Amino acid sequence: MTSASRQRWIKLLIRIGISALSLVLFAMHVQGSPRFEIIDRIENYLYDVRVRLTMPGTIDDRVVIVDIDEASQAELGQWPWPRDTLADIVDNLFDGYGIKVLGFDVLFAEAEETSAERVIAEFASSDFAEQPGFRDRLQLMRESLDSNIRFAEALIARDVVTGFVFKDSVAANEPETTGVLPTPIIQLSEIADVDVPFVEARGFAGNLPALQENAAAGGFFDSPLIDSDGVFRRSPLVQQYDGDLYPTLALAVTCLAIGSAPITLSFAENRSGELRGVDLEYLRFGEQVVPVNERVAVFIPFRGRQGSYHYISAMDVVAGSAPRDLLKDKIVLLGASAAGLLDLRSTPVGQRYIGVEAHANLISGLLDGTIKQQPAYSDGLELSMLLLLGLLTASILPLLSPIMALLFVITLLASAMGSNLWMWSSLGLVVPIASLLCYTLVASLLQINYGFFVESRNKRHLSRIFGQYIPSALVEELDETGEEVSLEGESKELSVLFSDVRGFTTISEGLDAVELTRLMNEFLTPITNVIQRNRGTIDKYMGDAVMAFWGAPLADPDHAQHAVMTGLEMIRTVDGLAEYFESQGWPPIAVGVGVASGVMNVGNMGSEFRVAYTVMGDTVNLGSRLEGLTKQYGVSMIVSDGTVLMTPGITYRELDLVRVKGKREGVAIYEPLGLEQDISDETKVALEEFTKALQAYRRQDWDEAERSLLNLKQSDDALLYNVYLDRIGQFRQEPPPATWGGVFEHLTK
Repeated sequence: MTSASRQRWIKLLIRIGISALSLVLFAMHVQGSPRFEIIDRIENYLYDVRVRLTMPGTIDDRVVIVDIDEASQAELGQWPWPRDTLADIVDNLFDGYGIKVLGFDVLFAEAEETSAERVIAEFASSDFAEQPGFRDRLQLMRESLDSNIRFAEALIARDVVTGFVFKDSVAANEPETTGVLPTPIIQLSEIADVDVPFVEARGFAGNLPALQENAAAGGFFDSPLIDSDGVFRRSPLVQQYDGDLYPTLALAVTCLAIGSAPITLSFAENRSGELRGVDLEYLRFGEQVVPVNERVAVFIPFRGRQGSYHYISAMDVVAGSAPRDLLKDKIVLLGASAAGLLDLRSTPVGQRYIGVEAHANLISGLLDGTIKQQPAYSDGLELSMLLLLGLLTASILPLLSPIMALLFVITLLASAMGSNLWMWSSLGLVVPIASLLCYTLVASLLQINYGFFVESRNKRHLSRIFGQYIPSALVEELDETGEEVSLEGESKELSVLFSDVRGFTTISEGLDAVELTRLMNEFLTPITNVIQRNRGTIDKYMGDAVMAFWGAPLADPDHAQHAVMTGLEMIRTVDGLAEYFESQGWPPIAVGVGVASGVMNVGNMGSEFRVAYTVMGDTVNLGSRLEGLTKQYGVSMIVSDGTVLMTPGITYRELDLVRVKGKREGVAIYEPLGLEQDISDETKVALEEFTKALQAYRRQDWDEAERSLLNLKQSDDALLYNVYLDRIGQFRQEPPPATWGGVFEHLTK
């Protein structure tokens, strides 16, 4: 296995480990140890969102709320109202409006004491009480004036459900029980072999015995299962007190409305045959089957926001002015919306939701069979989906680019939410989703961050490597553009430059080691700056020589132009150092520059002990030979014909056709004079005259070539002209063959 393959496997295993560790933490949450509160809060929020998205938003005409509102209190007095008034309400609802069932979402724990009763009590303690038959007479008067008795008698033979409150705890200074409870729906003897964690009450506040005895049934209206965020989402259908089971107000009203069917618990079959809470599936009454959890609790099936039921003011019922068609054969709940009576709850569909309407929603759900079920296997399903997501994030995410990874994560989240919403809407299942979404986000974020960390580390590594060769500006450009670069060997069209100090051996012999080091630093520093400023890559320093190239590792379509302009600027820079060198007592220096352009090999090359990012090939060798030829032609810079073809904006003087050492074919060599717009008229005239001389020379017209060269020497005694004059003299003595094309062969490097 190669080093690169090993590194890829290591990275893959790390990313799999990230997903696995995240998966373990979320799986522990699903199993309940530990339980992360933030995930539970998100789960509650997402539950509320699903409720709001899918609630029908319609009004249920079957259930009507008779409202103890502020207008009624203004008309009938503050609550609690006289029992005579309550008796009138009951009589009017059943006799006048023909309702089906009446449920009280209020408690009557204390007897009402009237002024007439106080007068009778005073008479009972007076001397008249000793008169024969007077006490019997007083008792008859008490019964005829007792509003509590009248209210209790109004409940007789009518489908009335009283409400009471269970206490989950009892303070030291309060009684454990007040009033009485209705008959339980399931007695302790019937569930002796049942192992269900029922919601268990510690005490209760019940109704007056006379009221409860005359009512058809009773149900609790407290909310013992408020979630940790204070929101009322679930209600137990039963609570246990002293071993017996008692129904919620909504269940008691619904059972009475459909004919007082018996209530039973239904368990799934298991190998042990035990009736356990984990196997509890349904609560049955009549033909109704209600899915419940292990505590016999259900989610409230909210139809919509507050106002999903018809509200009728209690004073209209007393006055007989309520719409009869709204009440005929309807289930009626008497409850309070007045703010001062504090029957407001936080629900998924409203922060200040009237409590009696929550009971009405549960009644509708029980009648319609729209109670959603959180099945016992939901934890197993949640865990299975977590494992699937873990497998997908661990195996696929590491293979994707950042954009594709983001799209993949969005797809996973959308798939999880879509399938969950389908189970919610089509199957009526409440399956947890927060852990799935949170895991996907956390695992993906960690993986992407790890990928970013590795990529950043690789970029820093590349920056350190490339920073040794190319300017920091190019390194930054690599990071910003995201251009693909490679240190692996490849063939590319590049330009290479060689520069060498003339007479360096003589210079070095005249200086000690310290001074020579200073001189080289003062020379190489500005030369290096010129190369890097022109986007060049430093290949190496070879004593007094510098090698650089253009077009790698960052692609440069103008590599030839940049190389030639760098060479010209290097020559000017060295000339500009003359005054400073003289001030330091150092000898003046001059450089020769050779540039060649063409296809060459570039990449990290070397041994397992040391590698270098360099270029190799015939074009590189040509560039080195051209630098060496500068001394023989008396020019500072020579470039190849390939470079000339790539730099149309620069003016050149063709120097010769040469066959350098190691090459079979002749190549044209040129001296760059500068950009076309910078060339003086005098230089253009001299260039034209030399071109005429060169053409005559290649035609073997020695006289014409000599005349042109001598004309040029009158204004510039350049070595180049003397080189050609010497050759003409030799060719006159020993003419070249007739097939000679003007190629001069250099036998030295």
